[in-house]
Amino acid sequence: MLFMDFIAEIRRHHFISDESISSIALSLNLSRTTVRKHLKTIEEPVYQRKNQSFPKLGEFQERLKQWLDTESRLPKKQRRSAQRLFEGLQAEGYRGAYDSVQRFVKHWKIEQKKTPAATKAFIPLAFPPGETCQFDWSEELVELGGIPRKIKVGHFRLSYSRKMFVVAYPCETQEMVLDAHNKAFVFFGGVPLRMVSALYLLHPCSNCVQNQAVFAKSGFHSLSVFAIEFRIVNNFLMQATRATFFSLP
Repeated sequence: MLFMDFIAEIRRHHFISDESISSIALSLNLSRTTVRKHLKTIEEPVYQRKNQSFPKLGEFQERLKQWLDTESRLPKKQRRSAQRLFEGLQAEGYRGAYDSVQRFVKHWKIEQKKTPAATKAFIPLAFPPGETCQFDWSEELVELGGIPRKIKVGHFRLSYSRKMFVVAYPCETQEMVLDAHNKAFVFFGGVPLRMVSALYLLHPCSNCVQNQAVFAKSGFHSLSVFAIEFRIVNNFLMQATRATFFSLP
């Protein structure tokens, strides 16, 4: 690393004496790349170590890292300072300098800031009334006008009351997803605070919508050849869901 007085010498040779980069490199015993670089230098270069090594810590490095990892989960007032950690290492036989411990602690904290913290997420097992509604799709086989046909069925279930709503469509498109939600909200008499896809439920209630699909399948079997259009299918499903809700304990 060159100091500013030496860099100034390079710049004088080039901008005042009008010497070429090759000539300056030869006279000052520098590479042309170095000369070219410092002709553009405005501020004094600052040395930065790319890889920080901690040779004096040796076997105590892993122990120190373990302490830092553990204490990072404690309230800030309960965490030990670098000085206290140094004293702890000394009690275990460390004979190195305090500076090595201090540099390691500083480096560890910088690395922790670069690493994104893991987000804790959970799905509650209890739901207030009107807060959450589960939603999912299923694929069913029905007979429309005597012709077997695959259809898509939207399943909705309120997590608190377990009230369900089922609606069928010829396929799954964005327009039909939005239409299914609108029909469900009208059926429920309001809009829940949040919608949760059954694909992301991680607790026993995740089976609720899947069990509802089983109910729909049994309903389709009884509907079978009598259906000639989707209006009849959906009227049947609405009557069946109402009857099922009122039979819940």
